[in-house]
Amino acid sequence: MLNAIQGTPHAEERPRGASRSRHDIDAANARGRWQLPIIACLQALPLAAVFFLFFVVPVVLVVVVSFCGYETYRILIPDFTLDNFRDVFSESVTYRTYLITVKLCAIVWTVTALLGFLLAYFLAFQVRSRTWQTVLLLICSIPFWTSIVIRMIAWIPLLGRNGLVNRALLEIGAVNQPQEWLLYSEFAVIVGYVHLYTLMMIVPIFNSMMRIDRSLIEAATDAGASTLHVLRTVVLPLSKTGIAIGSIFVVAMVMGDFVTVDVLGGGQVASVGKQIATQLSYLQFPPAAANAIVLLLAVITMIVLLVRVVDIRKEL
Repeated sequence: MLNAIQGTPHAEERPRGASRSRHDIDAANARGRWQLPIIACLQALPLAAVFFLFFVVPVVLVVVVSFCGYETYRILIPDFTLDNFRDVFSESVTYRTYLITVKLCAIVWTVTALLGFLLAYFLAFQVRSRTWQTVLLLICSIPFWTSIVIRMIAWIPLLGRNGLVNRALLEIGAVNQPQEWLLYSEFAVIVGYVHLYTLMMIVPIFNSMMRIDRSLIEAATDAGASTLHVLRTVVLPLSKTGIAIGSIFVVAMVMGDFVTVDVLGGGQVASVGKQIATQLSYLQFPPAAANAIVLLLAVITMIVLLVRVVDIRKEL
């Protein structure tokens, strides 16, 4: 009986001891769950600060300026007004400029997507050596080692009235006189865009193709599929993530570019980016800010539609 009475506290103490142990484990797990978000937030803090300073703050400033008034001798009037946006949507030249810009964007996207896909396919499946793949990608990136202005000016001796292309056409008898449309035209602007942004298509498509399991292609080939059929049914669907990412880069860059239009367009080609740059040169900051906001919304809309076709987050 005494042993039973003496054993009772020990029997009761063990559950309490076990209870305290479970409590300590739960507390430690809770502390661990709190520490992980804190560490993750600290790791993301530098990038978040850079994003806030160099993206959020400038966009907010542009939005604020777009609602300000302006006069000839007063650059900004701190007064809330919708006149800048009203002028943007009430002028027919705005719609014509956007149509021209969208047309250029569609042509450039088509050409760069085709070239980017073919070149990426060659690098990923025809070049077996990783070393040569790296070397060829570096060769593709050589034009980016110089200024964009220098790269665009380099096309003038080629496409000009007395340039190499016209001389070659005259010598072979393809034309009777120099072709003026080769330079300072939409054609020249498209050539410059393709030159600039094809690499932005090659790299993401190449990365997507390198992730394709080669056994799938071998299985399709063993089943009797032709090269074109393999491209259409295997390679192309599995490369759509890279195509979507490259398309976002190309669309965003072409819609806002004004240097290429200025150098190769020669004042003969209109674009939204060129219109904004012209307004800034005349110190018309509020109208330029309003145009920039409209352009930003247009680009975001195009990117959202593109992402709805290909779920980049799911594919990655």
